[in-house]
Amino acid sequence: MPRHVRRSPVIRDAPAPTRRSLLKYSGALGAAAAVSSSLAACSAGPESTNDTGGSGGGKNSTLTAVIGYGNDGSWDPTQTASAFCMAANNHIYEGLLDTDPISREPYAALATAVPGDASGTSWKFELRPGATFHDGRPVTADDVVFVYERILDPDTQTLAKGFFASWLKEVKKIDARNVELVLKFPFPDGISRLTLAKIMPKHVYSRPGAWEDAIKGKAIGSGPYRQTAHHPKSNTTFEAYADYNGPRPAAFRKMNWLTIVDAAPRVAKISGASAGAQIADNIPYANIGQLENGGMSVQGGSGMNNLFLMFNTERKPFDDVRVRQALHIAIDRDKMIEVALKGHGKPASSFLNEQNPSYRPAKSVYAYDPDRAKALLADAGVRKLSIEILAVNVSWIVDCLPTIKASWDAIGVETTLSPQETTAVFTKMDQKQDYQVVAAASNPNQFGLDADLIMHYNYGPQNLWMRYARWADDSVAKALFKDMDRATQEPDAEKKKTMVQEYIDIVAEQAVLYPVVHNELMTAWNPKRLSGIRAQPYPGINLLQAEWV
Repeated sequence: MPRHVRRSPVIRDAPAPTRRSLLKYSGALGAAAAVSSSLAACSAGPESTNDTGGSGGGKNSTLTAVIGYGNDGSWDPTQTASAFCMAANNHIYEGLLDTDPISREPYAALATAVPGDASGTSWKFELRPGATFHDGRPVTADDVVFVYERILDPDTQTLAKGFFASWLKEVKKIDARNVELVLKFPFPDGISRLTLAKIMPKHVYSRPGAWEDAIKGKAIGSGPYRQTAHHPKSNTTFEAYADYNGPRPAAFRKMNWLTIVDAAPRVAKISGASAGAQIADNIPYANIGQLENGGMSVQGGSGMNNLFLMFNTERKPFDDVRVRQALHIAIDRDKMIEVALKGHGKPASSFLNEQNPSYRPAKSVYAYDPDRAKALLADAGVRKLSIEILAVNVSWIVDCLPTIKASWDAIGVETTLSPQETTAVFTKMDQKQDYQVVAAASNPNQFGLDADLIMHYNYGPQNLWMRYARWADDSVAKALFKDMDRATQEPDAEKKKTMVQEYIDIVAEQAVLYPVVHNELMTAWNPKRLSGIRAQPYPGINLLQAEWV
């Protein structure tokens, strides 16, 4: 990959000002980003637990997968942002509509059809005849209404609320197999978001304590695979649901997904003639050649995955936008991409990655300029600044940290690195402990591609991230949130795109929570055993169109 052309930093003057959740269990960092325990850094469990046998050969053997993220985040589909749990839930549950994992095009899942016209304020869906949950009970309109009422309930905080509440008014039962979604205003982008409302059995999850059970890993859906066992910090097992009659049936009789966060044992599990797994995600760049030489296919997906910095804006001097800008400008992103990412990344030139349909370069692009960084710090009256970077210990993030330290040390900022388990980092955030700067991984693409969803996931007056950054009460933030809500309601697609790009300029300039680099995520698999694998540009795997060779 050629080195990237360095651009002069573009820092403009502040423009004229032109959504308490606390997803204690939502876990989303590295998969979209970093919410409490998503990438919980945990090691694999005992070998006797991980090895379920039957992974050697034959069409009826167990598919063994290695996931580079923790399986001990929330499994509640209305709450989770955990990479492991979201990927697993996509095999266990269905939405009315689901989306292809790569193109993100919606297709009929529990519903019989995608609406032909999404431009109105009423969408009607008929449920698939014969669809049943894994306990044998039929899927009904009551189950659909049950889930959406939870999501829209003003007294219940869920992550999914942020994806639906702004545009969805209510969901009504027409009869046992038909429902109507009533919108507040035309919102065609909502069609692809329906995959984020996984339909759950009311007779199971309306019981006292059932949502806590869902958080801990109880998963009963209508999808092609049913969960058979769940061991936090070790593995989760699945088997094909015999009565599934939907569009993407199970191709594997059984699956065993191992959670191995540490890079070396994860790579070892899929390496060599006696490899214990057929597929793994989150492959370190340094191991690509080794795996390819061993006969594995290794492919990457470029998307929103990023290393971001988040500043505590209640802590001086990080309340000063010039300081935040200076620290971004000081980072040698090209060196980070060359050394840590082995060429598999690009410097962030917007909050969005370059492949996003709404992308354009932001007006503030933080190209490497240490002299300008020093000048901005001087303008802010900052001298002898010492910073501790509280960071998640996701392997590729840890690889990037030395470049940040070297870059900041070089401009006279004494920098200490403090990588910790992801759970520990965001427990501190939830407890409102003091910090200066957080470095972590995020990838909102696990929720979808539309920029409105991505930006509201990260920014809003009642947003988790803004609570962590302690910025929501800032006057610039309040104006920004109004601009974002106006863009959500804009019916004209091109005007909406322009409005989104304009408010992203403000997000870029303020640099409260902002990406440093966007990188590729690598997936490796044995092509002699598996076909139909497509590498995702976001954490996890999707095996709904894969099969044994």
